[in-house]
Amino acid sequence: MGQTITEKIFSEHAGKDVFAGEIVRVPIDMTIGNDITTPISIRAFKESGAEKLANPDGFAIVMDHYIPAKDIASANQAKISREFAYKHDLKYFFDEKDMGIEHALLPEKGLVIPGDVIIGADSHTCTHGALGAFSTGMGSTDISFSIITGGNWFKVPESIKVNLVGKPGEHIYGKDIILELIRILGVDGALYKAIEFTGEGVQYLGMADRFSMCNMAIEAGAKSGIFAIDAISQKYIDERKEANCGLRAEPKLHYSDADATYCQEITIDMENLSPIIAYPFLPSNGKPVEQAVADDLKIDQVMIGSCTNGRIEDLRIAAKIMEGKRVAKHTRMIVTPATQKIFLQAQDEGLMNILIEAGAVVSNPTCGACLGGYMGILGDGERCVATTNRNFVGRMGARTSEIYLANSAVAAASAIAGKIVDPRDT
Repeated sequence: MGQTITEKIFSEHAGKDVFAGEIVRVPIDMTIGNDITTPISIRAFKESGAEKLANPDGFAIVMDHYIPAKDIASANQAKISREFAYKHDLKYFFDEKDMGIEHALLPEKGLVIPGDVIIGADSHTCTHGALGAFSTGMGSTDISFSIITGGNWFKVPESIKVNLVGKPGEHIYGKDIILELIRILGVDGALYKAIEFTGEGVQYLGMADRFSMCNMAIEAGAKSGIFAIDAISQKYIDERKEANCGLRAEPKLHYSDADATYCQEITIDMENLSPIIAYPFLPSNGKPVEQAVADDLKIDQVMIGSCTNGRIEDLRIAAKIMEGKRVAKHTRMIVTPATQKIFLQAQDEGLMNILIEAGAVVSNPTCGACLGGYMGILGDGERCVATTNRNFVGRMGARTSEIYLANSAVAAASAIAGKIVDPRDT
């Protein structure tokens, strides 16, 4: 019987053929923690009586939510992770000196390898499936178990096959494709499933698109999102290898068999897709941008960034639209590059000048605004267009505020107009 790419990754790690529904314990290649979740894992680690990590070079801590610290509580929380990282001499500890949002930084550093099993105490850990890895979020105590033992238990997920056809039109990106898929599936339509993206349309999707799509697989309830490695992702891997003088490990490439079993198949015609806007208060509440334009939705804030859409491609899209223009009088704009390297690259390309001269505020890499922590909290009744991944009640601040999820082109064009507009018309 044929296997999906996800079943093959688990089979390779289990040392035997396994299929969807089986429960297996497998070694973990990379475990990820951040400044919010890691202290809980550290407490469980200490309470267990453990003295050392099973695989120190397979544990990365990225300080990305409240760094630099916004208050005394977040400073003390960060201190716990720092002291643990120094005590165990962690090779992959990323703090203010080398900042980045974890799900953008780790691939950039060559630490995400095709064929890996990756877990992180952050739901958007599924981002890394864009590089042919099985990657998923788990709880902080699960993370502790992994760093103590080197492995963890999984139920091998069934897979949903998403067949992508057609060539995306102007200002249609991975964000629109995944928002359309979430609209189709609903917020729990892929519960504990692996979403496998395939089809002839994949050739038109760059790595930024793929990262965004896998990142938001969790918003349909999925355990993971995944793309098989092709020429585009192989080029990205080769570039990471050169930039970092090597990768963390050797890639192991897996591909689904032609007779693999899927629990569901969905086709998305990218050629006839409009930019999708997810209305409050669910990512599944997607509507074509034409509807948002008709609704005449005035906005108070625009946020471009996050682990979903804070890459150099997003900043290029925004800068191209905003060059020579200004953010609307009654609208604020925040731009958050996902890593320091992206920040510097945007600076070198002149993108920062364009965005700042247009009236945007550029922040350090942080998850702060996305989760309503700091660097852009919304007030009562305010409306925001964001390239982030969630628009739940109170997600970015006041419970009466509203978040509309969109791609970077919609966000940039809307910042200029002061209301949601179609970037294809600007």
